[in-house]
Amino acid sequence: MLGKFGDMMGKLKEMKQKADEIKLKLDNTILNVEGAGGDIKISITGNREIKSLSIAPGLQHGNTEELEEQLTVTLNKALFKANEVNENEMKQVASGMLPGL
Repeated sequence: MLGKFGDMMGKLKEMKQKADEIKLKLDNTILNVEGAGGDIKISITGNREIKSLSIAPGLQHGNTEELEEQLTVTLNKALFKANEVNENEMKQVASGMLPGL
């Protein structure tokens, strides 16, 4: 019985190590997303942390509502892309550790 428990603990430890490795990889994965025809640029990590946001000067002096709308659209696009990368990485680890997922 202890052998199975030890095996399970070893597997859990290995899974945690893999998850930590993936988190570090995602922290270092930078996704660049553009919106508003390239006037808004966002860099976001695979762990969904925004690293930079750039707004073209032409948008900064225009309609505030339009700028807010374009920022929202672009941020959501960046978050969606980061979520996809994050989920794919986690699925790869899980399928390697737990066959059948």
